[in-house]
Amino acid sequence: MQFFVYVPLKAIIMAEYRFVLQKYKRGNKTTCPNCGKKHCFVRYIDIEGKIHFPDYVGRCDHEQSCQYHYKPSDYFKDNPMLIDNVDWKCHTTKAMQQERPISYIDKCLMERTLSNYSINPLFVFLTGIMGKEETERIFHLYKVGTSKKWGGATVYWQIDWHGRVRSGKIMLYNLSNGHRVKESHSYVSWVHSELHLDNFNMKQCLFGEHLLPQYPSKPVAIVESEKSALIATHFMPDFIWLATGGIHGCFKEESIKVLKNRSVMLCPDLGAFEAWKAKIPMLSAVCSKVIISEHLELVATEEQRKKGLDIADFLLMTETPVMALQRMIKRNPCIGTLIERLQLELVGFYNAESKPMQ
Repeated sequence: MQFFVYVPLKAIIMAEYRFVLQKYKRGNKTTCPNCGKKHCFVRYIDIEGKIHFPDYVGRCDHEQSCQYHYKPSDYFKDNPMLIDNVDWKCHTTKAMQQERPISYIDKCLMERTLSNYSINPLFVFLTGIMGKEETERIFHLYKVGTSKKWGGATVYWQIDWHGRVRSGKIMLYNLSNGHRVKESHSYVSWVHSELHLDNFNMKQCLFGEHLLPQYPSKPVAIVESEKSALIATHFMPDFIWLATGGIHGCFKEESIKVLKNRSVMLCPDLGAFEAWKAKIPMLSAVCSKVIISEHLELVATEEQRKKGLDIADFLLMTETPVMALQRMIKRNPCIGTLIERLQLELVGFYNAESKPMQ
């Protein structure tokens, strides 16, 4: 005899699972929406064939480095309007599993990484855009560290509202262009994985979340990548720039509670506009105001759309005084020698409208 059980959204745990990861068949693994690596992403399917999830609902095989796992329960949390259309039918259920407490990293360990920037490729690249002093300010503001892994990879520490360190995402960048290194394998890892911490229960938070209590009246802007948040902070300092860490990443109902009564602007990458637009109802239930920027969608070329550029890519298309000086030194090295001997300093910078300020 069958009976209906209405399962809370907090977890969908059944003896007979209705939503399962697709069984492996040659060619059915796709590109992970988080780490971008090919042939490693497995989608969830409905065994009853009634619900067809979007392409981003699934799990990445790289459990240590990427850790992307967007479950059907997450999908229904983010899209509560769809829950009434689901017929939860099963023969029996398991008891709800009690959630394990969140694990944290020792803050002293995090603080020890806030140095050795001279070997950090991303830091060196950004100094050529906004200068060493400004880059150091932003790195310390966001608590961005340097790892020994891969000879100086960047560590994006995830620090929550209360100042507790959830973990740190380790990523390697190209020194010359500031892009992520993706060749041969995915150069992404996590601090807790590198430390081999047993039973570590990581729950991600928004990158930059620790800045919210420090600036209670500032509006918030949300981007996908941590690097974009750093760059946008330099060009558009009137916002607190937060990052989700992926197109869906840390973009869940529980994570956005810290944005209560905030004015929020979403700045999706090219190709992510519709996915982020779908998040507006969830955010509107918490935030005082939510808007989504259409600027990139309006100005981007077809080639830029194919590359999936973000707001940081467009900001870097404007030459800053530091970039102009570096270009001049490259043409005439004597200028650099003169600046060094006379101990000259560049005093101009660009504001959000890219106009030189003194």
